[in-house]
Order: sequence, then structure tokens, then C-alpha cells
Amino acid sequence: MSLEPIEPERALELYIADRENSVTQATIYSHRSRLGHFIRWCDNEGITNLNELSGRQLHEFRIWRRMEGDLSPATEKTQMDTLRVFIKWLESIDGVEQDLHTKVLSPNLTGEDNIRDEMLGSERADRILNYLEKYKYASRPHVVLTLMWHTMMRVGEIHALDCADYDPAKQSLEVAHRPDTGTTLKNQGKGERFVALSDHVCKLLDDWLEHTRPSVTDEHGREPLIATSHGRAHTTTLRGDCYRFTRPCVVTGECPHGREIEQCEATAYDGASGCPSVESPHALRRGGITHALQEGWPMKAVRDRATETVLSMHYDSRSEEEKMEQRRDYLDDL
Repeated sequence: MSLEPIEPERALELYIADRENSVTQATIYSHRSRLGHFIRWCDNEGITNLNELSGRQLHEFRIWRRMEGDLSPATEKTQMDTLRVFIKWLESIDGVEQDLHTKVLSPNLTGEDNIRDEMLGSERADRILNYLEKYKYASRPHVVLTLMWHTMMRVGEIHALDCADYDPAKQSLEVAHRPDTGTTLKNQGKGERFVALSDHVCKLLDDWLEHTRPSVTDEHGREPLIATSHGRAHTTTLRGDCYRFTRPCVVTGECPHGREIEQCEATAYDGASGCPSVESPHALRRGGITHALQEGWPMKAVRDRATETVLSMHYDSRSEEEKMEQRRDYLDDL
């Protein structure tokens, strides 16, 4: 077989372009982020043509990534499995030798290793949110990270919120599935619910709406709660907000990995995911759930807030409001 020379960066561009029409944007973002570490390693190793990639080099990358990122077995498996998919795709375009993907090894998970361990601790969350409170008050990232932590919402749910979904009088947000006008929930109608808000979160949303939020509508004429100057904030934008402000250097001014901050590529606006210490929205959501349970919230209150509770048209509206009031009582007691 005759291989055609291809640079690592070009290979990633072609791979992403090929997959964009067959997978979700969330998957695209995740693959670009994970494979970005491989491209960075290639650059460090002086690998400019993937035709020359060998099984031994793939193993060297695995060890390097494990040590550099201090990866858990579950995270290492996720990253190596994504690399295997990428290498197999490269085989299809004659970019690497055939069957090279079989040499991409990843951990075999057993027992607790198979549990996702991404979680932002409460102390670190407090430092990040306090930083945003002081230096970026009522900015989009401040609102986004606050909602991720305090409401335990998924990115897609925050993306789907409209201004009208916020009720300042009842101190609540309504999470709704609206596929006909461009926003869907992961579990569709089963994901619909009310979320009670604390006084602090309501004050932040009030200030965001009054002073900071761009006055825009989306392509369906809806007024998105989380907006940019171009309309509804994309889920990629929301993830980017999370990555950028969970970089330790932003809050502390120091790098725990010994990098020169001024020269670190992860300080670029679109390069934050390259920082080994950034946290995903999932980590904020899981951390918020764990924190609530540790603070003594009843399991049902956390479940109603963090998971998909059916919001039926046949429920008595007062009973839903009573449930919401009860959940808000737990918030205000914190």
C-alpha cells in the first residue's frame, strides 16, 4: 500500500470535517479536545508525517498523556479509545499503515475504575465562582458556571433556556423541550421540569438581564436567556466558558504544571481545553450534585433538581409549585 503524506494538524481538520454531519456537536468538541493532546505530542516529538507513526510511538503517547494529565484509568480509556477511532479513520484515507489502530491500547476497566470520576470539588468551585463574582460579575461565564454548579443543569438544558423561562417572582427556571424551534433536551419531554433558585442566583440573573445580556433573539424569534451578540449561545460556547475559567492560572495566577503562563498555548481563547487541569461541564454538574448531598439535601430534592423528572400537563400546577417551594427552602438554608 502506498501512503500519502499527511501532517497531524491537517489530519485532525479532515477527520473533524468528515464527522461533522454524522455526530453531535458535543461529540465533535470532545474529539477535537482529546485529539488535541495527540497533536500537541506529535509537535513535541517532531512528528510531521503520520505515515511514519508506529505502534511503539502510540504506546509512548499513552504513557506521556497518562503522566502529563494525571489521568484516571477511566479518563485514559476514553482518550485512547478516541485516538483508536481517529487512527482507524486515517487508515481509510491511506494516512497510516493498515491495522495500526489495533496497536492503540487502553485500560480494561473493572469495578470502580469504570465509574466516571470527573468532579469539581466544592473548595475549588467556590474559588472560581468568587473570582467571577469579583472580576466578571454578571458576565456570561459568571452566569453559565453559576447555573452549572447551583442548578446542576446539563449544557444542553442551559442552552435551551429562554428569558421567559425565568420567573423572578417564583424564583424558578422552567426547563422545556422545544424541538420545533431549535432546542431539544437529552431526554426530550422526560427532561422537562421546574428548578427552584436561591436568592443569590436570582440576583445574578436579574443583573444579567438588566445590564449585561445582549438584546437579541434567535432564528426562531425566541429570546435566549444565555445569549451572545449573535443570538443564542451555542453549546460549544458554554463549554468554552467552563474550560476557560476552570484553568487554575486564571484564578490563582500560577500554573500547577510548571508552565510559563505567558507562553502556554492553553491561555489562548480557543486553547483552554489544552490545560491538563481544566474541568468539563460534567465535572461541575457532578460536583454540584455531590456538594448538595454532602450538605444534607434529601436524595429526592437532589434527584428532582439534577435528573429528568416528568412534567405532565395533567399534574396539578399547585403541587408542582409546592414541590418547587420545598426545593427552594433547601437552597435558602445553605
